[in-house]
Amino acid sequence: MAPRADKKPAEKKPGAEKTPVAEKAPAEKKPRAGKKLPRDAGAAGDKKKKRAEMSVETYKIYIFRVLKHVHPDIGISSKAMGIMNSFINDIFEKLARESSRLAGYNKKPTISSREIQTAVRLVLPGELAKHAVSEGTKAVTKFTSS
Repeated sequence: MAPRADKKPAEKKPGAEKTPVAEKAPAEKKPRAGKKLPRDAGAAGDKKKKRAEMSVETYKIYIFRVLKHVHPDIGISSKAMGIMNSFINDIFEKLARESSRLAGYNKKPTISSREIQTAVRLVLPGELAKHAVSEGTKAVTKFTSS
């Protein structure tokens, strides 16, 4: 492409100029006694703002508690802990999706323990489902009795 030619500013006609009118500066308001002004407004803009870190909810502490309850002398690496946390999140999502689907089939707006129990039976295989149902039933009865 060819370089552009610089445009010259349009020339003004001598009779078209307006005489400048003196503008009034707005009266400055005095700060009220209750409000404080920033001490150094120019320096405050130069500093970087600290962002509050978002807290991420994990199951790591609960996994560790169960591990110490079952095997007090065994530890777990952070990589293995991350894998276990992902596994629990995955199972939770599967159970929530299935229980939501079951509630939808029965035209119920809420998910009750019955939908959760049925979802556990559908999602988890065989013996694991039986143990999960018995532990869940035990937890619900303990919760309702207290």
